[in-house]
Amino acid sequence: MPILPLVDLLILLGTGSLAFGALLKAISVVSIYRPAPFGFTSLDFVVITGVCFGLALVFVARTWLKLNEPSLLALKSRLRAEQAQARALDLERAAALDDPSTEVRSEAS
Repeated sequence: MPILPLVDLLILLGTGSLAFGALLKAISVVSIYRPAPFGFTSLDFVVITGVCFGLALVFVARTWLKLNEPSLLALKSRLRAEQAQARALDLERAAALDDPSTEVRSEAS
């Protein structure tokens, strides 16, 4: 299922609820009437906006991560291989320095 239409819908719902909440607040500031459709105040619509935008952000981030996961895993494994190769080289150098036969040869020269 494509996620982009769902993200667009959440952004549209968030923007619409923000506009509706602003309209309710403007009505309550200008007049004595305190509108509350379905029991929701203007602050409730701002919270709904935050939830819609947050969900849209989560869906987009999850999709981005899912698309880039193979390249991130490849990069991580390549870095691990380079680190292991560097450690192996360091261990070989340390073993060569600790080897007494190499010291005898170097003293004899």
